[in-house]
Amino acid sequence: MTTRIEQRYAALEREGRAALVTFVTAGDPDRATSLEILRALPAAGADIIELGMPFTDPMADGPAIQASSLRALKAGQDMAKTLAMVAAFRTADAATPIVLMGYYNPIYIYGVARFLTDAKAAGVDGPASPAWRRPIPARSRQRSPASSATPACRSRSASG
Repeated sequence: MTTRIEQRYAALEREGRAALVTFVTAGDPDRATSLEILRALPAAGADIIELGMPFTDPMADGPAIQASSLRALKAGQDMAKTLAMVAAFRTADAATPIVLMGYYNPIYIYGVARFLTDAKAAGVDGPASPAWRRPIPARSRQRSPASSATPACRSRSASG
C-alpha cells in the first residue's frame, strides 16, 4: 500500500522539486480559524502539513511556537479536538499528507493505543517529534500511521 507521504514525494520527484512542508499549531488562535488555515495551506502551496499538537511546556520550541501552543490550549484545544480537526480537513482533502508534530506527553496522556487508533481513523499520516527518544514499537508501526512518516533507515536504526 502506498501512503500519502510516499505518493507526494513520488510526485515531487517527477516534478523535480523539493517539498514545501508547512507548520501550524492546531487550535491557534481558535479552532475555527485554525481549521480555515489548515484547509487553505494546500492551495497556498503546502505539499505536506505538520500540525502541531499543543502542549503546556513546549520548552524545546522557539517563542513563536510556544506562544501558539499556549494560545491553542487557552482556547480549549486538546488531542481529541486536534484529531477531529484532521478528520474535518479530510472531508475536503484526501491527498495532502498531515503529520502531527510535537511532544510525546499529549499522546501519552491521551493513551498511546487510543491515539494510534484515533489518529489513523482521522486520517493522520504519522506523528513526528525531534524530542522523542523511544520509537513506537515495530508491531505498533505496522498498524499505525507512524510507519508511513518514519523513514525506513530511521526505523531500522531506532529499533535496533
